[in-house]
Amino acid sequence: MFEALYQYQGQLLQGLTTTLIVAFGSFVVGFLIAAVLAPAAVYGNLLTRRIIMGYVGLIRGLPELLVIFLIFYGGTVLLTKLAGRYVEVDALTAGIASLSVVSAAYLTEILRSALLSVAQGQWEAALSLGFRRPRAFLLVVLQQMMVKALPGLTNQWLVILKESALVSVIGLEELMRKSVVAAGATHQPLAFYLAAAGFYVIITGISTLLLKAYETRLTPHMR
Repeated sequence: MFEALYQYQGQLLQGLTTTLIVAFGSFVVGFLIAAVLAPAAVYGNLLTRRIIMGYVGLIRGLPELLVIFLIFYGGTVLLTKLAGRYVEVDALTAGIASLSVVSAAYLTEILRSALLSVAQGQWEAALSLGFRRPRAFLLVVLQQMMVKALPGLTNQWLVILKESALVSVIGLEELMRKSVVAAGATHQPLAFYLAAAGFYVIITGISTLLLKAYETRLTPHMR
């Protein structure tokens, strides 16, 4: 068993690297989208709020695997029609785009809820000091919003990290797919699936510790 793991360690580490790229890329892109959508969902006009909440509701109602298929195969069809020749969407691009769309929906709701939980008095206090609304948001409201949102953001990062395994269905050789290939080649599935499980546990454990430390830094008064 250990000999087989040693033989495929390089491939497993390559798969782990791809997993981290997909997860981190999806989370960052999703967060950037949510950072725009969440304030618009709170302070925008009625039509804007309805469109954003419609997007959130739609994505939250779809299986992540279906979103991956829609973007991978739908993107290929769209690009093929636009280019006039067959163009296939890169699996890595499709994987990050798909999980970004999914994470953006959940992160929008997390940030929106956190923003709504900030007391109105914080706005009033900042405005009474002469701050304009954009500055009041950046210097007063944003930090409080992030403190409230951090537990949800941590949970969503862990979810995206694990859901990155789904992109193996479109041929992306991340950790799970590398483990499946190695298990089939060596006929030792238990060894490689346990190794994959170990990698996921280590990554999620380190992530949880780092984000917990960051949360403690943001809330020194709660130590």
